[in-house]
Amino acid sequence: MKKLIFIILFLPLIANAQLIKLGEARGLFFSIGVGPRLPLGDFSINQNLGMGVNAGLSYTDNNFLPVFFFGKIGYQHYPGSQKFYKKSDYASFSSNVFLAEGGIRFYLKPLIENVAILMPFVEGGLSIAVFEKWHDFKDGTGKADFTETTAKTGFNLGAGLSVFLLEVVGQYHYLYKNQFLSLDLKIRIPIFFKI
Repeated sequence: MKKLIFIILFLPLIANAQLIKLGEARGLFFSIGVGPRLPLGDFSINQNLGMGVNAGLSYTDNNFLPVFFFGKIGYQHYPGSQKFYKKSDYASFSSNVFLAEGGIRFYLKPLIENVAILMPFVEGGLSIAVFEKWHDFKDGTGKADFTETTAKTGFNLGAGLSVFLLEVVGQYHYLYKNQFLSLDLKIRIPIFFKI
């Protein structure tokens, strides 16, 4: 009886519900990138040039074009600075960063359209990062080694060039006391698209 009442009450709602219809042209793309990371400000005092890798998904619809929505996750490693070791009690210091970002990308008018389409773009979004810092002290200092884990939020701004399957992207990332620049070479593969 309860099932029958449920069906009677909710069947009219379901029958009249409208499906969300997106535009006719749409696409979902997967990208993977790798490149150097340059620490800035306070972050550069004790860290050297790092490396990072990331993977992401981006989506667009002809109702949104030339805007794409993206999300990506990444891993970065920063070794300690030799200058920092000489001036401190540290024998080793390194940071591992796990980063998640989401935002929008806006494609500008193509620079070249003859042989290949070379399109510039700008992008921006929000970031959340988990930092794992390894503190290793010199023998005889009396200090115990430890791992420090912190989470930070921030934002990123970037620009780049796209040749559909290949991209070069430069970004500025702001995380409190952990700002850095990144330069990535990315491969972008269509997972699904409809024209």
